[in-house]
Amino acid sequence: MTKEHSLKRDLMREQLAHQAAKLMAEGGITDHAHAKRKAAKQLGASDTQHLPSNEEINIALQSFRSLYQSERHPTILRELREEALTWMKKLAEFHPYLTGSVLDGTAGEQSDINLILFNDDEKAVLLFLLNNDINFEDGEWKVHLGGREEVVPSYTLTGESGVKAHLVLLPESARYSGSRKPSTHADVTALENLLAA
Repeated sequence: MTKEHSLKRDLMREQLAHQAAKLMAEGGITDHAHAKRKAAKQLGASDTQHLPSNEEINIALQSFRSLYQSERHPTILRELREEALTWMKKLAEFHPYLTGSVLDGTAGEQSDINLILFNDDEKAVLLFLLNNDINFEDGEWKVHLGGREEVVPSYTLTGESGVKAHLVLLPESARYSGSRKPSTHADVTALENLLAA
């Protein structure tokens, strides 16, 4: 591959990241893969083998929001984080962690809250939701645990604000795996500190 070809590919990759970020910020798209495909189509990018990573899109998204949505975005983000904290306190017995766009700061008005819960009893969260009259939809989520893919229970709750909170239940052993980093996972205390900052 020539240096010129490599430079063109990197430039296109950067343009795709910014276009995908714009689609997410203005068009309400929350799925990175969908935003990448749509951006590639809009920009006429035929080489879809070198699409930007989710991280590259998130960097472009943070840049876009700080440039074009600097007045409204901090309020939206704070409201989402406060709602996440409310759910986390309700679900405290399951040691919840916040992940995703609400934590990393790229969330917008159409974003959902993503929480990871821990318990070895797969029915524990289900019983908690039923006993507390919390409306939910149940489903399944594929995760990598201990080097292999497993299907775990998931629940989607809708708050009074209309924001959806997705809960994924992992076994207790996953809680101690050491795979959670402060930049990608926040417990109640970390989220309270983030809100206080």
